[in-house]
Amino acid sequence: MTAATTPKVGIKEAALEIVRDLPDNATWEDLQYRLYVREKIERGLADIDAGRVVSHEDIKRKFGIVT
Repeated sequence: MTAATTPKVGIKEAALEIVRDLPDNATWEDLQYRLYVREKIERGLADIDAGRVVSHEDIKRKFGIVT
């Protein structure tokens, strides 16, 4: 499923879902990390939808990697 077909969830709802899924013994750092990861995933999916991607082959050529 791509970001284009993933239902858009508001930030508040997404944050509440993350908080609900935390274990009872979670720390503030656990919460911060999960919020950070979620935000990075959302940005990555938006980049894919906008066509801001680079192929593996292009990266290999850029760094001179031959497989």
